Amino acid sequence: MMNLRQIEFVLAVAEESSFTRAARRCHTVQSALSHQVARLEDELGAPLFERTSRRVRLTLAGEAFVRQAHAALEAARRIPEEVAAVTGQVRGQITIGAISALGNIDIVALIAQFHARYPQVDVRLSQSGSEELLERLRQGRLDVALVGLWQGEKVEGVEHLRIAQEKLVALLPREHSLASRKRLTLERLATLPLVDYPKDSSARRQTDKAFAAAGVAHQIRFEVNHLNLIEQFVARGLAASLVPESVVRNLPGVVPVALQDAPARVLYVAWPKFPSPAASAFLALLREQLDAIASR
Repeated sequence: MMNLRQIEFVLAVAEESSFTRAARRCHTVQSALSHQVARLEDELGAPLFERTSRRVRLTLAGEAFVRQAHAALEAARRIPEEVAAVTGQVRGQITIGAISALGNIDIVALIAQFHARYPQVDVRLSQSGSEELLERLRQGRLDVALVGLWQGEKVEGVEHLRIAQEKLVALLPREHSLASRKRLTLERLATLPLVDYPKDSSARRQTDKAFAAAGVAHQIRFEVNHLNLIEQFVARGLAASLVPESVVRNLPGVVPVALQDAPARVLYVAWPKFPSPAASAFLALLREQLDAIASR
């Protein structure tokens, strides 16, 4: 009969693309891990991996297995948490995913407040792009995701709450000749070299769609994955950028300038249909913080 340890082994091999690294990660010897994976493949009647001397990769059967495996491990992990919740205790683990620019939400302060209120919960945070975070949430690898999407894009496959909507502004070096302007057009901004997020990210799509709607070509000279790097490239005079208006208060080395027909992004918090007790507690705390921000 298939067991949880075998599932963990398969996921480790899938994520590491190596039986050797997977064995090291699972704190076991490679021969034992390989034997358990082979036994599971015999039981399922299908190979889960294509094995060559150069690489290990999932078969179609393996991909189907992995899609369900994360959910199975998550369900097993949550059993003691659900039992504890019946007695009024919130404990266990919560894995939060978040983009780097969250507007008025201070993710560190929020996690600190959550930890103080629920010290028996092991809190983990992972930062990435919105698409990856939502996919990991659908796979059962995250409990909560804080994401930003282009206005009009839908959050699909998970529960979600709209947190805020805000315009993007141009970000310029302090010494730039356009930094004293009260407002810029996208056409003017498009003449400058730009720093932005990677092309496959929702943040980058916001930029690309905005320039496309204005009918102008733009040049992304630097692709980075964090707001701090965007600030550094702009502050050094190497590029300009487009960022959410709420984050510019925390970027002292640069100058924000409003845009005509500014594009907008929408922030969401998303969670699975059946959140864990820890996730439910985190969502309740987040709503408290949002209410406090709205009442200021």
